[in-house]
Amino acid sequence: MDSADSQVNGDNVIVEAAVVDSRSLGRRLIAPIGVAVAGIAGCAVLFAVDPNEPGHYPLCPTRSLLGIDCPGCGLMRGTYDLLHGNVAGAIDHNLLIAFLVPIVLVLWLGWLKRAGTGVRPAVTRRQFRWRNRLLLIGLVIMLVFGVVRNFVPYLDSGALGN
Repeated sequence: MDSADSQVNGDNVIVEAAVVDSRSLGRRLIAPIGVAVAGIAGCAVLFAVDPNEPGHYPLCPTRSLLGIDCPGCGLMRGTYDLLHGNVAGAIDHNLLIAFLVPIVLVLWLGWLKRAGTGVRPAVTRRQFRWRNRLLLIGLVIMLVFGVVRNFVPYLDSGALGN
Protein backbone atom coordinates (compact mmCIF):
# COMPACT_ATOMS: atom_id res chain seq x y z
CA MET A 1 0.00 0.00 0.00
CA ASP A 2 1.52 3.30 -1.01
CA SER A 3 1.05 6.63 0.72
CA ALA A 4 -1.73 7.72 -1.68
CA ASP A 5 -3.81 4.65 -0.77
CA SER A 6 -3.03 5.24 2.88
CA GLN A 7 -4.30 8.81 2.64
CA VAL A 8 -7.52 7.72 0.91
CA ASN A 9 -8.60 5.21 3.56
CA GLY A 10 -7.31 7.41 6.39
CA ASP A 11 -4.71 5.11 7.97
CA ASN A 12 -2.44 8.03 8.82
CA VAL A 13 -5.17 10.15 10.36
CA ILE A 14 -4.41 11.00 13.96
CA VAL A 15 -7.12 9.59 16.24
CA GLU A 16 -5.41 10.58 19.47
CA ALA A 17 -3.18 13.64 19.65
CA ALA A 18 0.21 13.59 21.31
CA VAL A 19 0.10 14.55 24.96
CA VAL A 20 2.88 16.24 26.91
CA ASP A 21 2.65 15.79 30.68
CA SER A 22 3.74 18.98 32.41
CA ARG A 23 4.07 17.44 35.87
CA SER A 24 7.52 17.04 37.41
CA LEU A 25 9.50 13.86 36.73
CA GLY A 26 8.94 12.64 40.28
CA ARG A 27 5.16 13.04 39.99
CA ARG A 28 5.09 11.27 36.64
CA LEU A 29 7.09 8.31 37.98
CA ILE A 30 4.95 7.73 41.10
CA ALA A 31 2.47 5.37 39.42
CA PRO A 32 4.86 3.07 37.49
CA ILE A 33 7.32 2.91 40.40
CA GLY A 34 4.45 2.28 42.85
CA VAL A 35 3.20 -0.59 40.71
CA ALA A 36 6.73 -2.02 40.56
CA VAL A 37 7.11 -1.79 44.35
CA ALA A 38 3.70 -3.44 44.86
CA GLY A 39 4.63 -6.19 42.38
CA ILE A 40 7.95 -6.81 44.11
CA ALA A 41 6.24 -6.90 47.51
CA GLY A 42 3.66 -9.35 46.20
CA CYS A 43 6.40 -11.52 44.74
CA ALA A 44 8.28 -11.41 48.07
CA VAL A 45 5.19 -12.69 49.90
CA LEU A 46 4.63 -15.32 47.23
CA PHE A 47 8.29 -16.35 47.40
CA ALA A 48 7.97 -16.90 51.16
CA VAL A 49 4.51 -18.56 51.31
CA ASP A 50 3.95 -21.60 49.11
CA PRO A 51 0.55 -21.51 47.33
CA ASN A 52 0.71 -25.30 46.95
CA GLU A 53 -0.02 -25.61 50.68
CA PRO A 54 -3.73 -25.13 51.33
CA GLY A 55 -5.03 -22.39 53.60
CA HIS A 56 -2.65 -19.56 52.78
CA TYR A 57 -4.45 -18.00 49.82
CA PRO A 58 -8.13 -17.79 48.84
CA LEU A 59 -9.53 -20.31 46.38
CA CYS A 60 -10.15 -19.39 42.75
CA PRO A 61 -13.86 -18.42 42.58
CA THR A 62 -14.30 -20.13 39.21
CA ARG A 63 -12.72 -23.35 40.48
CA SER A 64 -14.65 -23.37 43.77
CA LEU A 65 -18.06 -22.35 42.36
CA LEU A 66 -18.08 -24.00 38.93
CA GLY A 67 -15.48 -26.73 39.32
CA ILE A 68 -13.54 -25.63 36.24
CA ASP A 69 -10.26 -23.81 35.80
CA CYS A 70 -10.25 -20.24 34.53
CA PRO A 71 -7.42 -19.19 32.17
CA GLY A 72 -5.59 -17.71 35.18
CA CYS A 73 -5.73 -20.82 37.38
CA GLY A 74 -2.21 -21.91 38.20
CA LEU A 75 -0.61 -18.51 37.63
CA MET A 76 0.11 -18.05 41.34
CA ARG A 77 1.68 -21.52 41.65
CA GLY A 78 3.53 -20.89 38.38
CA THR A 79 4.84 -17.56 39.62
CA TYR A 80 5.97 -19.27 42.84
CA ASP A 81 7.89 -21.83 40.77
CA LEU A 82 9.32 -19.08 38.54
CA LEU A 83 10.52 -17.13 41.58
CA HIS A 84 12.26 -20.28 42.79
CA GLY A 85 13.94 -20.83 39.42
CA ASN A 86 11.72 -23.69 38.25
CA VAL A 87 10.73 -22.53 34.76
CA ALA A 88 9.43 -25.95 33.68
CA GLY A 89 7.23 -26.14 36.80
CA ALA A 90 5.90 -22.65 36.13
CA ILE A 91 4.94 -23.54 32.57
CA ASP A 92 3.45 -26.81 33.80
CA HIS A 93 1.11 -24.94 36.16
CA ASN A 94 -0.07 -22.52 33.47
CA LEU A 95 1.28 -22.30 29.94
CA LEU A 96 0.22 -18.65 29.63
CA ILE A 97 2.89 -17.60 32.15
CA ALA A 98 5.55 -17.99 29.46
CA PHE A 99 3.79 -15.28 27.44
CA LEU A 100 2.31 -13.09 30.17
CA VAL A 101 5.51 -12.35 32.10
CA PRO A 102 7.40 -10.89 29.10
CA ILE A 103 4.30 -8.98 27.92
CA VAL A 104 3.75 -7.45 31.35
CA LEU A 105 7.42 -6.46 31.60
CA VAL A 106 7.43 -4.85 28.13
CA LEU A 107 4.21 -2.96 28.85
CA TRP A 108 5.55 -1.76 32.20
CA LEU A 109 8.83 -0.63 30.61
CA GLY A 110 6.85 1.30 27.97
CA TRP A 111 4.82 2.95 30.73
CA LEU A 112 8.01 3.82 32.60
CA LYS A 113 9.53 5.31 29.44
CA ARG A 114 6.42 7.41 28.73
CA ALA A 115 6.35 8.59 32.35
CA GLY A 116 10.07 9.41 32.22
CA THR A 117 9.88 11.44 29.02
CA GLY A 118 6.49 12.94 29.79
CA VAL A 119 5.39 12.43 26.20
CA ARG A 120 2.64 10.14 24.98
CA PRO A 121 2.96 10.07 21.19
CA ALA A 122 0.09 10.59 18.77
CA VAL A 123 -1.83 7.50 17.67
CA THR A 124 -2.78 7.00 14.03
CA ARG A 125 -5.83 5.07 12.90
CA ARG A 126 -3.57 2.20 11.76
CA GLN A 127 -1.90 2.00 15.19
CA PHE A 128 -5.30 2.18 16.89
CA ARG A 129 -6.63 -0.72 14.79
CA TRP A 130 -3.46 -2.73 15.40
CA ARG A 131 -3.74 -2.19 19.16
CA ASN A 132 -7.39 -3.24 19.14
CA ARG A 133 -6.62 -6.35 17.08
CA LEU A 134 -3.87 -7.36 19.50
CA LEU A 135 -6.25 -6.96 22.42
CA LEU A 136 -8.92 -9.07 20.73
CA ILE A 137 -6.39 -11.73 19.73
CA GLY A 138 -5.17 -11.88 23.34
CA LEU A 139 -8.72 -12.26 24.66
CA VAL A 140 -9.51 -15.00 22.14
CA ILE A 141 -6.30 -16.85 23.06
CA MET A 142 -7.24 -16.68 26.74
CA LEU A 143 -10.78 -17.89 26.02
CA VAL A 144 -9.58 -20.78 23.85
CA PHE A 145 -6.95 -21.68 26.44
CA GLY A 146 -9.60 -21.67 29.17
CA VAL A 147 -11.81 -24.04 27.19
CA VAL A 148 -8.99 -26.33 26.04
CA ARG A 149 -7.50 -26.71 29.51
CA ASN A 150 -10.86 -27.86 30.87
CA PHE A 151 -11.71 -30.38 28.19
CA VAL A 152 -8.29 -31.69 27.24
CA PRO A 153 -6.36 -33.43 30.01
CA TYR A 154 -4.11 -30.72 31.40
CA LEU A 155 -2.74 -30.83 34.93
CA ASP A 156 -5.62 -33.02 36.14
CA SER A 157 -7.97 -30.07 35.84
CA GLY A 158 -11.20 -29.46 34.15
CA ALA A 159 -14.87 -30.06 33.73
CA LEU A 160 -14.48 -33.69 32.74
CA GLY A 161 -12.73 -34.43 36.03
CA ASN A 162 -10.72 -37.52 36.92
